Amino acid sequence: MKVVIFCGGKGLRLRDFSENIPKPMVPVGPRPIIWHTMKYYAHHGHKDFILAPGHKSEAIKDFFLNYSEAMSNDFVLSNGGRSVKLLSSDIDDWTITFVDTGIESNIGQRLMRVRDHVASDEYFMCSYADCLTDAPLDHMIETVKQSNKAMSFLAVKPSSSFHALQYDASGDLIGIKPADQLGLYINGGYWIMRPDVFDYIKPGEEVVEEPMRRLIAAKQLHPYRYDGFWACMDTFKEKMMLDDMVSTGKAKWQVWANAAARAQSAPPAGPAIDLGKVTEGLQPIKAAQAGAFPRNTLA
Repeated sequence: MKVVIFCGGKGLRLRDFSENIPKPMVPVGPRPIIWHTMKYYAHHGHKDFILAPGHKSEAIKDFFLNYSEAMSNDFVLSNGGRSVKLLSSDIDDWTITFVDTGIESNIGQRLMRVRDHVASDEYFMCSYADCLTDAPLDHMIETVKQSNKAMSFLAVKPSSSFHALQYDASGDLIGIKPADQLGLYINGGYWIMRPDVFDYIKPGEEVVEEPMRRLIAAKQLHPYRYDGFWACMDTFKEKMMLDDMVSTGKAKWQVWANAAARAQSAPPAGPAIDLGKVTEGLQPIKAAQAGAFPRNTLA
């Protein structure tokens, strides 16, 4: 199955990095975060990638054009450095198509610009370049196919560490709760789509707004609720958290490492979300109601 990676964002909240490189190239451990996202899909057997870059796209292209397998794999050096024998490899069996989708384009526009590359497929997948998870991709695919819906996405709890305020109808403060205790789920990306999704997107629209509302109305949207690991890298604090997980050997999204042990301990997917109970469609909840979430929110 083809995998579209949206990698055109500017990463304004990671300004110290993104002034020089695009956000997908910000390193997590020794490798850029886009590599981790692609490695997750490749581990599950999906190695036909379509990258949709925009801001500083030349940095992403240069990384893959000059990719050195020896920098991320064990190898044997002989003949005074003239011969290198790789003991393993990362991307030698990957196919990567680059489709420049514009500097200012939103996700919906980037998706529309790669339409010709996926229009004849039964299903294809899409992901943000800056979100990591250990969600069971094979089960996600099986579930959306059984549902016969046009689109599936990963519904996850907000990972931010802030506390949200609760008000009553008169505007009085009645409670303060950590964001992950509010019973809310947000759009975590990791979409699985049929090509007829394009029929629900009008020019210039953002995918998670009007198109997903239309899919809900047509009963063609399937949220896959997952209570396991998911993290996005929107801030420097979140980057440092991911770096620490790599350095301590606790990078949960690296499902390609110790796969057998992870299979035994992986948390199950949560029960299905009833989209008929989604409050305010998929609009972000106002900060005065429940904090400012990084992705669009489901209740």
